[in-house]
This record gives sequence, C-alpha cells and structure tokens, in this order.
Amino acid sequence: MSRIAGKVAIVTGATAGIGAACVRSLAEAGARLVPTGRRGDRLQALADEVAGNGGQAHPYVLDVRDRIGVAAFAEWLEGEGLAADILVNNAGLARGLDPVHEGKHDDWDEMIDTNVKGVLNMMRALLPGMVARDSGHVVNVGSIAGYMAYPKGNVYCATKFAVRGLTEGANIDLVNTKVRMSSVDPGLVETEFSLVRFRGNAARAGRTYEGVDSLQPEDVADAVRYVLEAPPRVNVLHMVVMPTVQRSPFVMGNRGS
Repeated sequence: MSRIAGKVAIVTGATAGIGAACVRSLAEAGARLVPTGRRGDRLQALADEVAGNGGQAHPYVLDVRDRIGVAAFAEWLEGEGLAADILVNNAGLARGLDPVHEGKHDDWDEMIDTNVKGVLNMMRALLPGMVARDSGHVVNVGSIAGYMAYPKGNVYCATKFAVRGLTEGANIDLVNTKVRMSSVDPGLVETEFSLVRFRGNAARAGRTYEGVDSLQPEDVADAVRYVLEAPPRVNVLHMVVMPTVQRSPFVMGNRGS
C-alpha cells in the first residue's frame, strides 16, 4: 500500500508540466491533492480529471509570489480541514538568456520572486503546521542549474543555487523533528519552460528539445513520488535526474543520434 495514501499534498505550479504530472501521480498513489497555480481553468480541468479517475483534488488559484495570498491560502486550508502533509514546491520559471551585464531587471525580479521568494513563502506558511504535528514532507523542485551555472543562465542558475541552499538549510533547521526536506533536481525536461523563457516564441522554444530524448514531466513526477514514498526513517536530501542523453549541464549526446 502507498505510504502517502490519504495524505494531503499541495503542489504549486500545477497548471502544466511537472506540476500537473505530480498531481496525477500523487493522486494515483491515493493522496488528496490541492493543486495550485495562476490559471484557474487549467486547475479545474486537472481537478476534474483526477476526480474522474477516482481521486480527490481541491484546486486553488494562487500566485506564490503573493505573500498575503499565500497566508490566505494557509488559512483556507485550515478552514477546510486540509492540514498539509506534503508540499511540492514546483512553481518556477526562467526569463531570457541575456548576459548579466545586459540583463533586464524585470526578468530578474520575476525569477527571484517566483523561484526563491515563492518557495520561502510556501514553506513559511505551511512548515509551522508540519512542525507542530511533527509530521510532513517538503519536496522542492530544483534543477541541475543549481549545481553548475551555464552560459547566460546567470540569474536563473542563481535562483536554483538558492533553492538548493534553502533545502539544505531548512533540512538542518528541522533536526529533532520528523518533518523531511528534500529536493528533486532535473536536467533537460520537455515542458512549457522554454516557451515561458522565450515569451511564447514556440519556434525558438522547440529548438531546445529538437532531436533530444529529453525527460518528460512524468519522469520527474516519478522521482518526486519515490522521494515521498520512502520509509519515514529515510530522507532523500537531493535527487539529481537527467535524461540518459545528458551527462552534465554541458555534456549532451548528439542530437538525433
């Protein structure tokens, strides 16, 4: 039997890609899902899909950058009797590929506010309840960009280094509790990530994945589920997952081979 059956799992950035795949996978494992994101129509469609497959999902429109909104979300959870057992901090994005001396402040703000402050907002809102119950698990979706920077990835990579640091720091803070803190750090995954980075330029985004057998969102969701399903005595601090064709941020097999 699944170790997460019946547990309440909050997933941020659940309207597409890795987040949506995590919702489907955790629902299949019997968890009660609270998918969040900014696109209400997609959230509702996902919740309907989960319900149609016999699962439970309570969608909630949320922007993790909005600290007041996140606090209101935590209050809503309490009012609904949905104590958070699991938090998957998946919401994140990249903007542009400018060298740092040509970078745009608005792009930097959006990445930092989402990728770093968004993770902090969610942890600050939900971790106190986990600590009080002495039970819970946070999984931050990071990136191999948090281990080694790549050309023109400067600020995005910095945000993912920050997620890695926050994961490790929070893990230490949680000593003497049964609350676990983990990250899953994927390499190249075929999602809307590049479409967002290039502001809807589908042709440019598509070239990122052209000829490459990239990870799919379901592969990352499988990793997240594995981490969450580990026995209570086991904490996976970091799990790095890359497509077989990719051996580091800089080493990719021949496209089309």
